[in-house]
Amino acid sequence: MTNATMLTDRAVLRLSGEDVRGFLQGLVTNDVTGPLPVWTALLTPQGKALFDFLVWADGEDLLLDCGGEQADALAKRLTLYRLRRKIAIARDDSLAVHWAVDGSEGVPDPRLATLGQRWIAAPGAAAEGWLAHRLSLGVTEGVGELGSGETLWLECNARELNGVSFGKGCYVGQENTARMNYRSKVNRRLVVAPLTEAGDRTRATYPALGLMVEHRRVESLGDAIIPPWLADALATAPAD
Repeated sequence: MTNATMLTDRAVLRLSGEDVRGFLQGLVTNDVTGPLPVWTALLTPQGKALFDFLVWADGEDLLLDCGGEQADALAKRLTLYRLRRKIAIARDDSLAVHWAVDGSEGVPDPRLATLGQRWIAAPGAAAEGWLAHRLSLGVTEGVGELGSGETLWLECNARELNGVSFGKGCYVGQENTARMNYRSKVNRRLVVAPLTEAGDRTRATYPALGLMVEHRRVESLGDAIIPPWLADALATAPAD
């Protein structure tokens, strides 16, 4: 197995101090008091995604596996919520996020097992193929695809990809997220599609891969890649 496994577009934030799980539990969409890792997000009060990330345990500390370009902004936002709690929030450059399509190292990605194995360790050689693999499975992530305060969390396919707990306590943006789930009404989806001319609904383009990410209405998905996990969700959605 190759040692070139580091995802160079990811960063690790370390949360340490007083009851970090309780602190994060009251802010994010998923349950961080149980087994980790989980995929989760910090939302606007209206339920739109600001930051998405994976949460890992490291003893009593928590490690946030997040987009590298958003790491500082995420740390700043979490610091605003910290108030007087004795919690340190800082980038940990001694660690990096690693990925492999298969193998015995790491654990299956909590969003979708077919995404591959994922783990946190010391930095190493850069992995190849992650972006193409992720997009081939129709999975979107990061501010470049989800936007910042632009897309409702359930429109990011969070329910289907294990990014939200409907049984946990309150968190920022919970009311609208829970209402959408109760009504089983997700009118738009982030999808991956073959590259064409970008338009108003385009979020990201990847010319080298011939792919793009778009925010489309569910009745107008067109040529979008519809992986089994998304097909199942669309098939069970109630009709208007």
